[in-house]
Amino acid sequence: MARPVTIDRIDHMVLTVADIDATCDFYARVLGMEKVVFAGGRVALSFGRQKINLHPAKNPYDPRAKVALPGTGDLCLIAKSPIAQVIQHLKAEGVPILQGPVPKTGATGPITSVYFRDPDDNLIEVSNYD
Repeated sequence: MARPVTIDRIDHMVLTVADIDATCDFYARVLGMEKVVFAGGRVALSFGRQKINLHPAKNPYDPRAKVALPGTGDLCLIAKSPIAQVIQHLKAEGVPILQGPVPKTGATGPITSVYFRDPDDNLIEVSNYD
């Protein structure tokens, strides 16, 4: 049976945040992402071929998720760096590790993950495919 629509990949996602500057600093310092300003001063974090758009909690953009609040995100990022190097960097930056390294299942197979929180308490999982 033919599928009516075929999706290729995720282009971007959105996090609602309390402080865009603090979020950009954290993601640049801890995960090497780049702050990008676009479309009338909106801000995103760029990495690889994707981005995370940042919506300010006090003045979120429309359209948006029905319940768009800081700390409601939960995302998994695949790192090029070995997970041991990621863990070493998190510790050096003073980022508390919640779990990891632990075995998990990614979109295309087994992964090894480490979990921590960003400044808004979003759950961040950084992983390597095994």
